[in-house]
Amino acid sequence: MPVSMTGFGRNETNEDAWTHVWEIKSVNGRFLDVKWRIPGFLRSLETAWERQVRTHASRGRVDVSLNLEVLDAEVLGVTFNETMAKAMFRQMEKLAAARGEIFNLDYNRVLAMPALWRDNGSEPDPGLAESLNKGLEAALRDWVDSRAREGQALVADLTARFATLRELTEKVRERIPDILEAKKDGLRQRITDMLDSANADFSEDRMLQEVAYLTDKLDVSEELTRLDAHLERLAEVLADKDDVGKKLDFLVQETFREINTCGNKAQDTEVSRLVVDFKAELERCREQVQNIE
Repeated sequence: MPVSMTGFGRNETNEDAWTHVWEIKSVNGRFLDVKWRIPGFLRSLETAWERQVRTHASRGRVDVSLNLEVLDAEVLGVTFNETMAKAMFRQMEKLAAARGEIFNLDYNRVLAMPALWRDNGSEPDPGLAESLNKGLEAALRDWVDSRAREGQALVADLTARFATLRELTEKVRERIPDILEAKKDGLRQRITDMLDSANADFSEDRMLQEVAYLTDKLDVSEELTRLDAHLERLAEVLADKDDVGKKLDFLVQETFREINTCGNKAQDTEVSRLVVDFKAELERCREQVQNIE
């Protein structure tokens, strides 16, 4: 069953040491483009997370955001270099004593000294990483489910529209014989009138040649046959699983080409009206197809 490129997924996790919320939003796009909004200290996990996302999608613009709140300071892995700080304080005390002054420690300045703080490593806390992985996978499942539901709605809508296109095609097919007969009669009458006005002899062979030429010029049987094939193929592709959107997009373009040729060749007001209705419905199909992966 085809899936939509448009969807939304969310997962919220609450634990003693942290809380985090994953949100995934996607819209249609020619290629898969994943954008991340995550805390900087988690960038080392982004590559693995990207692989997770790509197992669930092949096209579309996907925005993945993480709202993380750490409740336990130990999880962040940040430590204070107490040894260096004590050494620095002793040196400042000696300097102050030598100058006959009293050294007063300003803890606010200590907090602003990057050299006294260190990160225990580039990798986040293992427990947090595991929790984030599970949360992302749950959000991805929710996202995939929403895309599948949207895909079902798109299939139902397109199936109904394809049926409408087949009805319009049949109306064009029914109209063509009447057009040919009317054009033939008109051609015979014009040729007869011209011959009479010129006092020329009537030639049945010449008449047949002109009628055959007109019939070939107005004949759209090949276009209608290809149109039937395209509509049948559209229905078949709609039931596929892989590259459905790309195939449908290509077939819609080919269908546009065939119905446009029918309208140009038929030279009939009624067929022109049917062709306009067909194109309008096919354009709605194209808009829907743009959202299918």
